Amino acid sequence: SRMDLQEPQQLGMFAESELMSVGMDTFIHRIDSTEVIYQPRRKRAKLIGKYLMGDLLGEGSYGKVKEMLDSETLCRRAVKILKKKKLRRIPNGEANVKKEIQLLRRLRHKNVIQLVDVLYNEEKQKIYPLAQGCCFLNCALTYMVMEYCVCGMQEMLDSVPEKRFPVFQAHGYFCQLIDGLEYLHSQGIVHKDIKPGNLLLTTNGTLKISDLGVAEALHPFAEDDTCRTSQGSPAFQPPEIANGLDTFSGFKVDIWSAGVTLYNITTGLYPFEGDNIYKLFENIGKGDYTIPEDCGPPLSDLLRGMLEYDPAKRFSIQQIRQHNWFRKKHAQAEALVPIPPSPETKDRWRSMTAVPYLEDLHGYNEEEDDDLYDIEDDIIYTQDFTVPGTGEVIVG
Repeated sequence: SRMDLQEPQQLGMFAESELMSVGMDTFIHRIDSTEVIYQPRRKRAKLIGKYLMGDLLGEGSYGKVKEMLDSETLCRRAVKILKKKKLRRIPNGEANVKKEIQLLRRLRHKNVIQLVDVLYNEEKQKIYPLAQGCCFLNCALTYMVMEYCVCGMQEMLDSVPEKRFPVFQAHGYFCQLIDGLEYLHSQGIVHKDIKPGNLLLTTNGTLKISDLGVAEALHPFAEDDTCRTSQGSPAFQPPEIANGLDTFSGFKVDIWSAGVTLYNITTGLYPFEGDNIYKLFENIGKGDYTIPEDCGPPLSDLLRGMLEYDPAKRFSIQQIRQHNWFRKKHAQAEALVPIPPSPETKDRWRSMTAVPYLEDLHGYNEEEDDDLYDIEDDIIYTQDFTVPGTGEVIVG
């Protein structure tokens, strides 16, 4: 209206110089920061079936990973939340997730991540358990409920300047990796993407092989372990894939990747590097690498056997198990690399994040519970860590 257009012109009663001298305080009421009372946003409980949702643990190309609490068993879980729209934008995204669910459902081993449950959410926002053999691809959201792991191996490596583990610790993890890999191969499964980023750890130091999205299940009546496709991480791929061979031994690909992993966790380096993927594959295809002298003869010999250029001459799992470095009991000469604090909350104990949501769900009031505690009592929280490969428990 005419009046609306004229109202802003009322400021014209002030000259420009007067406006500058009057200042914004004339028009905006200022308050001191000490007068502001900050109320943290209350965490609202969200149930997915029988599972109480916790905080975000991580995020990848396929979706988010959050902590969960099973309300029936009170077991701590992790859940992959997969969005159909996001999967469709990733090459082979839907197929890889469907394959991972099918594979994990048939696997049971202490060193392979366990799939506990699968739920899906239709457009109507109703939660249903995913029946055996059911296709989830028409669902808006799919929830893969997994056993909970406190940390990833790559996260532990990144938390220390050396980017490696002491030999004693690396040996314990490597032995568990070989145990899990041997089980997968016994089930006719080629992982194809063994690397520290896909190895998870529990609070007691148990290693779990995870992320079977690019894995391949061999046909039950296949004559051998021949594979034709690979989608693994470039730095961990063997020469036969770098050189573009049409067919290759799947099991020997996993042996090579495990060898690169062992090289990395004991030296903090990679056997092959390149400014880009083409240069990296060129270097891998040539097969020339060096092993740091401080690795020592036994470890160097094992690495050479696992990083053998010719797949036919490359070590088998049986040869790895019989190797002196694998069988040797290594002394703890250096301090262990601990599980680092949570990157989100900086909590060194990585406490259960579902607790605030439990309080919201059951109406917990801190003021009402004051009489349960003696103010003078000191509560000390400790956490036990089991050194991998040993029975020794360190109390922190």
